[in-house]
Amino acid sequence: QDEEKLKIRKLNDPPSAETVRDMIKYARNVIEEFRRAKHYKYILCSCLIRNNLFIGFLDFFIPPGELLEICELSLDKMGAVFEDSNVYMLHMMYQAMGVCLYMQDWEGALRYGQKIIRPYSKHYPSYSLNVASMWLKLGRLYMALENRLAGVKALKRAIAIMEVAHGKDHPYISEIKKELEDH
Repeated sequence: QDEEKLKIRKLNDPPSAETVRDMIKYARNVIEEFRRAKHYKYILCSCLIRNNLFIGFLDFFIPPGELLEICELSLDKMGAVFEDSNVYMLHMMYQAMGVCLYMQDWEGALRYGQKIIRPYSKHYPSYSLNVASMWLKLGRLYMALENRLAGVKALKRAIAIMEVAHGKDHPYISEIKKELEDH
């Protein structure tokens, strides 16, 4: 599976080993910078709310739109070398999906989730809660966007995994089943 997780694009002129190494280094750096940016945003928001201080901190606040732009630019750059199933691409797509959810951009979040689910299903074990969580997010996004058929299908896939991982009587599963009945 490591080969699939680190898959390189098939190009007429394959990238050199040095280009691949440089892109891996770039990917690791941008992921770390993104984590730091999200962390600072969280700390600054907490400080702003707790202390009611609005002056002096705003210079460091990174708006969600800029975080999404960082993700998209990074995906473009990495996508020149990496396949979408590459773990670095998946990590950045997941971050972009999270930013879209935060901004209530349901269509954007759904687009990223749809790109993520197939590789997740390959990379993780059959009954992985990571895969179940992604199906759950997709199901809820489909429902929010009034695509009930796709939403039900995605939620049922999440439930099937969670019943094995948690057991059929787990309260969280009951909650999702109720969610299905209510829609």
